[in-house]
Formats: sequence, structure tokens, C-alpha cells
Amino acid sequence: MSAADVTMTDVSPVHVVLPGDVDDATVPSGGNTYDRRVCHGLAATGRPVSEVAVPGAWPRPGTAARAELARSLAALPNGSVVLLDGLVACGVPDIVVPQARRLRLAVLVHLPLGYETGLAPEVAAMLDARERETLHAASAVVATSPWAARRLIDHHGLVASRVHVVTPGIDPAPLASGTDGASRLLCVASVTPRKGQDLLVEALAAVADLPWSCVCVGPLSRDPAHVARLRHLIGQRDLGDRVRLAGPQTGERLAMTYATADLVVLASRAETYGMVVTEALARGIPVLATAVDGVPETLGQAPDGVVPGILVPPEDPAALAAALRRWFGEHELRWRLRIAARHRRRMLEPWEETSRRMASVLEQLRGESG
Repeated sequence: MSAADVTMTDVSPVHVVLPGDVDDATVPSGGNTYDRRVCHGLAATGRPVSEVAVPGAWPRPGTAARAELARSLAALPNGSVVLLDGLVACGVPDIVVPQARRLRLAVLVHLPLGYETGLAPEVAAMLDARERETLHAASAVVATSPWAARRLIDHHGLVASRVHVVTPGIDPAPLASGTDGASRLLCVASVTPRKGQDLLVEALAAVADLPWSCVCVGPLSRDPAHVARLRHLIGQRDLGDRVRLAGPQTGERLAMTYATADLVVLASRAETYGMVVTEALARGIPVLATAVDGVPETLGQAPDGVVPGILVPPEDPAALAAALRRWFGEHELRWRLRIAARHRRRMLEPWEETSRRMASVLEQLRGESG
């Protein structure tokens, strides 16, 4: 069934509330990509989409951002169906919860707020409590992976029937040609503590005798202090000519970078879904990743049961290094993983299916509001 197969009962718009940087190509992220594709896909179902982008330091915004969000929600007609990005909604229950009494709110959770790496314990607890209050008031909660849905239900005590899984889709892509089948490593992720590039560098330093090169693609502006520490670590480990921080890439440039990759590496400390995993598999590229949160489910299995990559424990550079030694040392392993990645590639769902599922969730709310 396509997104257009969801029957629309009227033509009133779906209001989608997004963080203000959602269209900023200089800071691409999985969450931003998801938001953009869902907005476009919902419009393709025949439902008008009204996007409301609210700039601010979400999830802890300043006074101006709070006021803008409050004005935007207050201006919507009673009974409106509203999809709110959880980064905007979950930290400000004092603004969102009163509006939940007259609007049909669906909150999209990309990453539970208290789950971000590096938060002080008291800040994480505060954000966690605010998120719980917001999600209990929402008419529906949308999680981007089965793991995330289970965590939200169990951790916040949500009613399971109100929590829906709408996983990211993937665009078809040509098979990557790679280089020599082993040596070009690619990490695609914002350079932040949660994505674990520091762990990856430590692992690479432990296998410096192997013939690898590594390109790290992703925004450098989200945590400049962490980027500075990472650059220092790269220099300290004498890897400056082998590890390249390439900055953000999108479109054809990113596609060309994927095309030359032999192995995609993701060393995340937390990951609700891991869109880079399916982006790699869409090109038949095996994945070496930490077995954290939703990543094992995203990686999945080929029809013959073979996992199209290697999973290692999180926060363990030695395990990453050992997996890299296996990758380089076992030709049969590399061949088996490439075959599995190509088989898994055919099982991936397109963005059209993501839009169809989201449209179905929002139509349920529209029916309830009637």
C-alpha cells in the first residue's frame, strides 16, 4: 500500500512543529532528514501540511523560543491534528500540556531527552520528568524504532496502544563499488560524544599496522569542544594522515563518499535506530557497529539468517579493534558479510511506507477528534 492509499476524510491541514534548523543543510542529521521526508510524504497523501519551524536551543529553549512555540500552538484551531518533534515538545510540558486539552497532539520521539550522552545527572532527570509529563498528555506517541517504543512504554508507563512505531525509510541506491574490498572505512554521524568517534579513533590506533583509511562525515558545529578534543586525540595517536573529519555532506557528494566505502563503522554510545545502518545496507556495504539500543534490530538479518555486519559491545575500543582485525584478516568473513548486506538491501522499506504509517497514525487522531 502506498502513502496515497490512506483515505483522507477532509482537507484540513496536518500541522507539523519542527526545530528551527530542520532545513539547515550545514547540520544534517537523521532526525532532520526524517522530519523533512515525513512532511513531504504526508503532503503526497493529499493532506495539506503546515510546517511550523521554531528556532531555539531545544530541548532547553530561551524565553523567545518558548514564547514563539506558545504563540504557534495557541493560534491553531480547536481539534487540529498536530505532529510535534519531541526535541521541541518534550522539554516544555508547561507549554504543550495545556494545548493537549484542545488539540490532537502526536509527539515524535527521535531520542529520549534524558538519553543524550554527557548530560549532568540532574539535567537528565529533569528532562526525563518533563518528557514523561508531555508524553502522558499527548494523544499519540510516535517512536522511530521498536526498541524506542518499548523503552518509552516501560520507562514512562505509557499505554502501549498509544505508542506507534514509524521507522525511517530508505532511498534506493546503487551498490557501492568500494576500493579493495576492505580498507576504506566510513563513519557517517554528527561529531558529538553520543556518536563515539573518540572510541573509534582509539580502536583505529590499536590497529595502526593494518592498511586502512577512515573518513568521518558529519556536522562539526554541534559540539565544538568535543570536536577539538577529537582532533587532539587524532594528532596524539599520530593518525592525522589516516583519519579525516570531512564535515557535513549531503546529496550527490555523500552518495559518492558511500560509493567508495568498504565498511561503514558506527561506534555510538546511544542510538534509537541508526539510519546510517540502512543507508549502508541500501548500498550493499557491511556495517561494524556497537550493539546499542535499536541498532541490532536495524541491522537485522539476511533471509538466510546471516547478520550483514559485526556487532560489538558499546564503550569498548578493544572490541572495535578486534572486530577490525577480523575484518581485515578473514577474507571469507568479508565476502559473507557483503553477500548478507546485499540480501538485506532488498528487504529495506522505502520512505513511502514511513509516510503511509505516519498518515495512518494521524488519521486515527483525526477520527478521535471528530
